[in-house]
Amino acid sequence: MKSCLMVLMSLVLALVVVPGNGAGLATAPPDMVLIPAGEFIMGSDEVDRDALSKEYGFSKPLYLDEHPRRRLFLKAFYIDRYEVTFARYRDFVIDRNYWIPEVWRRNGYLLSREMLQIANLETLRRLAVETYRLDMDTRRMDKAALLDAIEAHQRRQDRLPISEVSWEDAAAYCAWAGKRLPTEAEWEKAARGPAGLEYPWGNEWRTDVANIGAVGPDGELGVMPVGSFAAGRSPYGVHDMAGNVMEWVADWYRAYPGNKDYQSEDFGEKYKVVRGGGWGGVGHYALRHFYRAAYRFYLAPASRFNDLGFRCAKDAE
Repeated sequence: MKSCLMVLMSLVLALVVVPGNGAGLATAPPDMVLIPAGEFIMGSDEVDRDALSKEYGFSKPLYLDEHPRRRLFLKAFYIDRYEVTFARYRDFVIDRNYWIPEVWRRNGYLLSREMLQIANLETLRRLAVETYRLDMDTRRMDKAALLDAIEAHQRRQDRLPISEVSWEDAAAYCAWAGKRLPTEAEWEKAARGPAGLEYPWGNEWRTDVANIGAVGPDGELGVMPVGSFAAGRSPYGVHDMAGNVMEWVADWYRAYPGNKDYQSEDFGEKYKVVRGGGWGGVGHYALRHFYRAAYRFYLAPASRFNDLGFRCAKDAE
């Protein structure tokens, strides 16, 4: 009996959460990934030996704001497996009666079938061509067929990453969803893994495992549905941490503790850090630098661009 009790006790103890180590945590929330507690490599000690920053006219020296390379410990946390999509952001906009992103004003994503039903046939045909860019002969389609085609097109956009949102927009969405923006350190750990990889997929530059100038759903360069490049996911299984859209994080752009190599007038509570690189890197080998998992970009919090989005994080209790 005593041995049975000891076995039972050991099984119970194995399920107990030990604070700070991530063991025994509950199943991750839907479409989130658990990043376990532990150390990781943040930043770099690289230098621009080839003077690429001057050659290509970059706005800041390469690498220096990533100094020093160090090991940090983070508690366990969850991070979204994918960038926040049109569909998820739509639920937020409708529920909170929030500002509509400019991208939706241009592409008509938020116009429901009920709204479009009001339009006459001629107007609907014009919308199908000019706004929705349907690749079909709309002159032979009646109203019901046009509405079906537009609705199908909108559903194909559901998994596109939302873009043209400010830092405040991103933070408001995450709060509405019961989450928050990831810290800069959390984002970098989720992207690099415990080994401190150069890119989410490894240490070698590749253009076939991330959306870097890919042809989007409308036949033009732009965003792709989240998760389209599974081979480029991070060691923890987080997708699109390089390419597709750049991502807001929580932090102000500041010098890392211990950085004696670089001071900038841009440091302070002026700009928010942006990570991951967007889809627009075409025709320039040096642009690989912007997709390194340690690279720090920064923007004014009110900025909105067509390759700027976000994902959320959450504490792992």
